[in-house]
Amino acid sequence: MKSQHLFLAIVTIANVALASCINAESSSLEKAVTPSEKTHKVTIKKEKKKYSLFKKKKNIPTKSPQPVKEKAGKKEKEVVAPAPNLVLLNVFAKNVKSYAIQNNYSTKYCFLIDMSMPSGSNRFFIYDLEKSSVVYSALVAHGSCNETFLAHPRFSNAVNTGCSSLGKYKVGELYNGKYGKSYRLYGLDNSNSTAYKRGVVIHAYHCVPDKEIYPAVLCNSFGCPMISYRFFAQLSQIINRSNKPILLWIYS
Repeated sequence: MKSQHLFLAIVTIANVALASCINAESSSLEKAVTPSEKTHKVTIKKEKKKYSLFKKKKNIPTKSPQPVKEKAGKKEKEVVAPAPNLVLLNVFAKNVKSYAIQNNYSTKYCFLIDMSMPSGSNRFFIYDLEKSSVVYSALVAHGSCNETFLAHPRFSNAVNTGCSSLGKYKVGELYNGKYGKSYRLYGLDNSNSTAYKRGVVIHAYHCVPDKEIYPAVLCNSFGCPMISYRFFAQLSQIINRSNKPILLWIYS
């Protein structure tokens, strides 16, 4: 019995000692880990700061490359269509007015087409002869000269060439043709004398938009001054209200 009591006492003491050892170890671990964690955090902060300074010096990107965006307030540079040569416009308008007075044409409006301008820019002008100013401008196609496509116009008065013709035109009667409502054109110069015979008319077509498309180029016609449907409606109002025929002058 004594030996049994002695054995139990030894086991109890051992368990207490073990428990005390575990508690002591746990307590010592807590005390030991806390400073090391703090040290580790401080070290990380220092390393991050060093790396941040290193990135600034070496220009190392912090994220994946992204598209470069322009600063606020700055706009992308837009491609602007060339402005019309107003000096040249005014010279032709003056000549048109003089011709109109002498030959009983309208002295209120005339139509001017500057074929020296790119086809993607507005080059058909409604000109107010009384106010000496442009009222409206729009796109107009030139002839393809029977080629697949012609970016820059060539001119001819020959029949079946499909080219545009330079010179003064009388804007004639409205009729329904191959391309819908159209105005006949009568050439008044040697450079465009076959216009009526060739069927050169003012008409609209779907490939001509209402706004400038420069630096892109416009579709071609078969020699007609071809315009958008909206612009055709504007021209129609002016032509139909005029008591006298209106002059069109195509120049380059």
